[in-house]
Amino acid sequence: MNKENVRFWILVSIVAISGFSQGMLLPLIAIIFENEGISSSLNGLNATGLYIGILLVSPFMEHPLRKYGYKPIIVLGGLLVVVSLILFPVWKSFWFWFFLRLLIGIGDHALHFGTQTWITSFSPEHRRGRNISIYGLFFGAGFAVGPLMAPLIKINEALPFIISSALCLIAWLFLFTLKNDYPEQTVEVNSFKETMKRFSKATKYGWVAFLPPLGYGFLESSLNGSFPVYGLRIGLDVSSVSLLLTSFAIGGIVFQLPLGLLSDRYGRRNILMVILFAGFLSFAAASLLEEMMIALAACLFIAGMVVGSTFSLGISYMTDLMPRNMLPTGNLLCGVAFSIGSLIGPYFGGVFIQYFKSISFFNIISAMLLLIFLTIVIFGQKQMVSKKESYM
Repeated sequence: MNKENVRFWILVSIVAISGFSQGMLLPLIAIIFENEGISSSLNGLNATGLYIGILLVSPFMEHPLRKYGYKPIIVLGGLLVVVSLILFPVWKSFWFWFFLRLLIGIGDHALHFGTQTWITSFSPEHRRGRNISIYGLFFGAGFAVGPLMAPLIKINEALPFIISSALCLIAWLFLFTLKNDYPEQTVEVNSFKETMKRFSKATKYGWVAFLPPLGYGFLESSLNGSFPVYGLRIGLDVSSVSLLLTSFAIGGIVFQLPLGLLSDRYGRRNILMVILFAGFLSFAAASLLEEMMIALAACLFIAGMVVGSTFSLGISYMTDLMPRNMLPTGNLLCGVAFSIGSLIGPYFGGVFIQYFKSISFFNIISAMLLLIFLTIVIFGQKQMVSKKESYM
């Protein structure tokens, strides 16, 4: 195996462990707080800490990446995640856990921004969909296993945090075997003002491609942060909630690579339109089948198969639309879009559960997917034409 392949597999393995910790934290803390009688809206508010951290650090991430390279950014991000996970059992407090989630958001964003940009920079165009889909597959695999840690709180409430921090530490150590590399330096980013200008320019090129990551952030965070509360309130037990979340995540794993390969062949926009509409139908069906556990698990599995790739396909679509020297900015904005969706998801989901008890939680997600589908149908082709014209 050559050095580039070793680097690729180490990077996606790091992402898998990150996915595991994120997949564990959202439902685990939601269940702990629900059992202690904390309201669903406050529960959702606590989950936003991770995504506030992502938003806070995003404007300051590109300059150090260009100056110091990929490896230091990923190493520091991974270290922050490991230390934060270790500290969770030290003191159980609403605001202390909110602060730790904020730190994990900063660390995870550094880790993902570094790995995404590194992978997209060395991936040839004909394999970009494949490589990013493997990236998404490994993250999804970790995320699928994460919720299965929730029942361990019956043994010891600290046990899931200890297991997650140990796995993150092991993965983090492998980073030191990699040789550092740097993104294309055709444009130097040396001030906050210049970064904002590049954000504006990148948004002009690829705003349509930022919508799938935003939608996936909303879907993932509301499903893992708010659905456990909703599930417990409609009579499901903790094991059933964990099983349903894992069904969705496994569905995403099953089709992540095939959809990436199909997007290389038929175009990112075409595949995105198909999966978004299929996702809308899947969640609409789930809203009608909540009392049938097997049918609900099947709906979430199918939903995971189709929309579990929206984040990775969104990144690939962005790479198609963005000039190569602006890939770090585009990847950063994909992360920002994801975090905005993730920020809205748990709190909006918690408020919805609290005040709209007669309407299914799944209707929020299906409506959001339909809205993004319509936007890509109407505006997606115009963005492709605009990019072609900019290079004429």
